[in-house]
Amino acid sequence: MTLLSTILRQNYFSFLGQIYQPDKGVAMGSPISSTMAEIFLQLENSIIKHLIDAKILSFYTRYVDILLIYDSTRTNPDNILQYVDSIHTSVQLCPTMESENNIHFLDLCITRRPNCLNISIFHQPTSTDTTINFLSNHPLEHKMAAYRYLIHRMYTLPLDKEQQDREWHHIVNTEQRNNIPQTLLSRIRHRIQRKYSLPKTPNPTPPQPPH
Repeated sequence: MTLLSTILRQNYFSFLGQIYQPDKGVAMGSPISSTMAEIFLQLENSIIKHLIDAKILSFYTRYVDILLIYDSTRTNPDNILQYVDSIHTSVQLCPTMESENNIHFLDLCITRRPNCLNISIFHQPTSTDTTINFLSNHPLEHKMAAYRYLIHRMYTLPLDKEQQDREWHHIVNTEQRNNIPQTLLSRIRHRIQRKYSLPKTPNPTPPQPPH
C-alpha cells in the first residue's frame, strides 16, 4: 500500500514542454493505469452485486457502456443513479433511458416485449459506412475484414429473416460505396452461411482398451 500510494502521488506528466499534475487519476501512460481501473471496476461490481442479490436489479453488464435492467416495482432510475454516484466521488453515471421500449447498447437495439427482449442491429446516424476502399493499395484480407465481421454478426445475432435481409441490404450499400466487388462479397457470405448451417459433428468416441 505504501508503494502504491507513492506511485499514485507521482502522477505528473509533460505536455508541450510544460509539467502538469492532475488533481486525480493516474499519470498518462503509467503501467499501473490498468490495475487501478480494474480495482475501480471490482468496487463497482461489489456494489452492483448487492442490488442484484436484493432483486432490485434484474441484469447488469458492462462493455464500454453499462446496461441495467431494473424491477420498477422495487426502485426507479433516480434511486439507482443516486446510489451508484454515492460509491465514489469519481464515479458518476450519465444514464440514457429507454424510449418507446427501445434502448441502444453499443451496436445493438434492444426492444422490450411483453415476454422477451428483441435484439436488432443499431447503426449510428453519424456513421459514414466507410471501409478500406477496394481500389486502395492494401492486402485483400484487410479490405474484406470489416465485411467478414459484419456478415458474422448478421448470422450470430438472433435476427429474424426480415432483420437479416435488412442488414444484408445495408452491407451491400456499404460495399458499393467502397467499390467492393459484389461477387467477392457474396462468396464470403455463402462461406460464412454454410459454416453456421452445417450441423456440428459430435466428437468421435475414443476406442476402449480391451478387457
